[in-house]
Amino acid sequence: MRSRPYRALVAVAAVAALTATACTAQNQAQHKPKGKAGLFKPGSEISYQKYGKDYPATKVKDVPGPCSYDSMSRKDYSGQTLKIISHAVPVIGEPTQLHAKQFEDITGGKVEVVNVPFGELHQKILTPLQAGQPAYDVMFYPSLWIGDMAPYLAPVPQEYLGTPGMKDVTEAYMGVATWNGKVVQYPVDGDRHYLKVRTDVFEDPQWKAAYRQATGKDLQVPRTWAEYQQIARFFTGKDLDGDGKRNYGSAEVTKRDDLTFSAFISRAAPYVKNPDVEGGVFFDVETMKPLINTPGFVRALEDMVQAKSTWAPGGANFGLGDEIFSFGGGQTLMSYSWDDAFIQAQQPDSRIRNEVQAAPLPGSSEVYNRTTKSWDRKANQAPYFTWGWTSAVAKASTHQQMAFDYLCFFSNEANTALDLTIGRFGVNPYRYAHFDPMFWQEQGWDKDVAESYVLTLAGMEKSRNRVFDLRVPGVNQYMSALANGVASAVAGQESPQRALDGVAREWSKITGQIGKDKVQRAYRDVVALEDNS
Repeated sequence: MRSRPYRALVAVAAVAALTATACTAQNQAQHKPKGKAGLFKPGSEISYQKYGKDYPATKVKDVPGPCSYDSMSRKDYSGQTLKIISHAVPVIGEPTQLHAKQFEDITGGKVEVVNVPFGELHQKILTPLQAGQPAYDVMFYPSLWIGDMAPYLAPVPQEYLGTPGMKDVTEAYMGVATWNGKVVQYPVDGDRHYLKVRTDVFEDPQWKAAYRQATGKDLQVPRTWAEYQQIARFFTGKDLDGDGKRNYGSAEVTKRDDLTFSAFISRAAPYVKNPDVEGGVFFDVETMKPLINTPGFVRALEDMVQAKSTWAPGGANFGLGDEIFSFGGGQTLMSYSWDDAFIQAQQPDSRIRNEVQAAPLPGSSEVYNRTTKSWDRKANQAPYFTWGWTSAVAKASTHQQMAFDYLCFFSNEANTALDLTIGRFGVNPYRYAHFDPMFWQEQGWDKDVAESYVLTLAGMEKSRNRVFDLRVPGVNQYMSALANGVASAVAGQESPQRALDGVAREWSKITGQIGKDKVQRAYRDVVALEDNS
């Protein structure tokens, strides 16, 4: 059941979308698709296998509706070319390419996809938009860039907001797609960080006895970062599989220019998000003074530096792909980033399939109170909704209907059901239907694995003490500065306090360059999400 605020949001978005559509009606008229006979019967079986041997044999039904294979195959986009920019293969880049090929096959249109490494994606998208050059019709990018992208995006038209799939998007991720009351991003993914562990080790009687003897404590899924570190340290260097190879305690995203800032925020969340203190995690929303060098963040970076001893060889330079395959391939005991590593572990050919469990991010036994400038000694947990991939259509595009149809097709029920089960795709649950354990059991997951997964994710949606990304203009500059500071401390070049002091100075400079009022207006929306106001 949607809340009244959500219905109001959709109403506002609908008005904005209809206005935007009216403004571009003349331009769009020449690009209306012709009708033709459909290529699919309602409820046809859909599989990716014809597009490559690397895709699972899984088959799903084409769910009737405006975004289905059947509906899209009745549109004729022959003679039209859609230009798309997306992340490098495989994460989000591979499904972009796959669905582009499928869209071509069933509509007759041409779709050109440019794949760009993460470090170059922001500039490659934003620079042409700022110059007024519609280089791309469709863009895939991290949703936290919305503050930079929003002025150049076409609001999602009502005909797409009203589709069954869009109506099923969770309240949190409709919020992520919205800017100033308008839905300007098309949801295709829902990301959050949570804990993953290998149950074949945690439930093994011999390992439980060995851990008890060494630490005097029972081996259980860690509830705090201190417990996480102790468990990771104990198991690092041991052969957990009996294959003669060493295993390691923790896989983390640590590469300076590959999302290490998100890993750090996960570690910091329970130390800095105090349920009794409102008004911002990253800045004081009233003064816009950076909080990134306050004691909670410093404690988290101290933890991360200590964790180095539990990482696999090369772990201090792990990108997201490395983390996915380190945990998903069984090299490490625990991980805590996006869904991808968990889904990779659940691939049909995985040696640890159905021997994993999802759980909330570790918490803390105390949380910093920035009002009293002291630590509150109490158990604390803070789920982290970490950006997630999104998509959008350029306001300057002359192929807006084709663009929105492509995104509608990309995210239809059949494609999403298949994409969710392919770990390297980077498409994770973002609709209420995805939190049904039966959906995952139908993919071959054991009941306890499926339930641990959906209960963990659904619990985050219900949390009243949560952290969202910094969705403000210039966010890439802020996160780049943070990544540099974290990397400096992890490398031993600076102490955690000195490193974050440097980040705070950089953040103040960035705010001054962009404009305090501009950043503050955007940051108030982030604080509203976090404070559930």
